[in-house]
Amino acid sequence: MRARGWSARLVGGLALVVVAGIAVRAALAPTPGPIDDLDQFVLWVHGIAVGGWGHAYDQNLSFPAVMAWVWGSLAFAQPAFSSVSTASDPAVNALMKAPACVADLGLAAGVVWWFRNRPRLAVAAAAAVLLWPAIWYISAYWGQYEPIYVLPVLLALLAARAERPGLAAALLAIGLMTKPQALPLAVPFAAWFLARFGWRGAVRGALIGAAVSVAAWLPFLAAGGPAAYLRNLGEYQGDIFNILSLRAWNPWWILQEFAAGGNFVLDSTPILGPVTFRLIGLALAGAVAIVVFIGVYRRPTAQTLAMGLAAIALGVVATLTTMHDRYPYPALVFLALCWPRREVVVAWLAFAVAFAANLVYSAPPPAFAPMPAGDLVSVVGAIVITAVAVAAIRWAWRGETAGEADPGVERAQSGPAGPRTSGLGASAAA
Repeated sequence: MRARGWSARLVGGLALVVVAGIAVRAALAPTPGPIDDLDQFVLWVHGIAVGGWGHAYDQNLSFPAVMAWVWGSLAFAQPAFSSVSTASDPAVNALMKAPACVADLGLAAGVVWWFRNRPRLAVAAAAAVLLWPAIWYISAYWGQYEPIYVLPVLLALLAARAERPGLAAALLAIGLMTKPQALPLAVPFAAWFLARFGWRGAVRGALIGAAVSVAAWLPFLAAGGPAAYLRNLGEYQGDIFNILSLRAWNPWWILQEFAAGGNFVLDSTPILGPVTFRLIGLALAGAVAIVVFIGVYRRPTAQTLAMGLAAIALGVVATLTTMHDRYPYPALVFLALCWPRREVVVAWLAFAVAFAANLVYSAPPPAFAPMPAGDLVSVVGAIVITAVAVAAIRWAWRGETAGEADPGVERAQSGPAGPRTSGLGASAAA
C-alpha cells in the first residue's frame, strides 16, 4: 500500500530518477577519472589480497576499520587483486567504485524515507542525491568514498527520529569508523543524546558506539592495526597534507591565493610565538563545535540535528587547515533534509554549485579546458561556501529549521526543563 500522497505520477518520477542515477554511474564507473587516489586504493586492496586481511594496516592506510572491511571484501570477491596493483583496467575501476555508487543509492533511499510523507520533496531530494554532478563526480567518476561514511550517519539520523537511540549510536559508530572526516559529525549527535536522555543515556550511547568500534577493529588487533592507523594518520596530517588548504575553497584558500600567489603554505608556520595556522584553525573549529552543540542541545529535534550535521560539516571545512576539496560533501545531504524553507533551498543551491565547481577545478576531467578566470572563481566559490557555512551555523544555533516533523518536536518545545528519558530503550514520546 502506497503512503498517503504518493500518486502514480510521483512514483513514476522517482523510478525515473533512480534509473537515471544508476545509468550515470554505470557509464562512469569503468572510466579512469583522477587516477592517483584510485591507484592508491587498488594498491591497498592488492596488499590485503597478498598479505592477508588482518595485516591490512601493515600498509599506510589512512582510513579506519570499516573501509578495511570494504576493501577486504573486494579482495575476497575478486581474486585478481592478488596480481593487480593499479586501476588501469576498466573492470577494476568499476569494482573499486561500486561501494560508493551503492552508497549513493542508499543515501537516495534515506532522503526519500525522511520525506516519505512529503512525496514531492522526496522525489526532489532523491534527484539531488542521485543526479547532482558533485555527487556522482565523487563516487562514480573520481572513485572517492565520502558516500560510504555519510550513509551510516544518515541512517543514524533516521534512527534518532524514529526514537531508536541505541541503533543511532551503533550506526554513528560505523560512520566514524569509515573515514576520519566523519569525526566532527559526532558533535551534534552528542548534544542530541545528552539533551534527550541525560548523562546516563549519553553514556550508554557512547558505550554502544565504543562496542561497535571495537568490533570493527577486532580482525586487525593482533597485527597492531589501531596503533598503525594512528601513526599513518599522523603522518598524513603532520607531514604530507600539512598545508592551509588542499584546494578546499575556504578562507584558508583565499589566504593562500592572496598571500602566497596560490602556492601551498605550511599550516605549521608560526604566526605569533608558538601559535601556528593549525592552532588557530583548531580553536575556530572548537568554537563552531560549541555553537552547534548548544544549538542542538537547546532544541533536540531530528530536524535541528540534521541542520547541526550540515553546520558542523561546513563549519570545520571553513575553519580547519589541511581540508581537501571533497570534505564539505555531507552538507549536500543534510542541508537538503531541511527543505523546503526558502532560505535553506537557496543556500543549498548556492553551495551545491560552488562545491561542484570546486571539484572540477581541483580534479578536472581529461582534456577539460581550464576554468576561465579559475583563480577568481575559486575565491568567489570560497566566499559562497563560507557564507553558507555561517548561515547553517546560525540556523543550528537558533533552531531555525522547517521540514519533516519528528516525534521530539512537542517535547523539545517544552524547553530544557522538560522531562528527560534516561534509558536508551525508552521512547522520548512516552
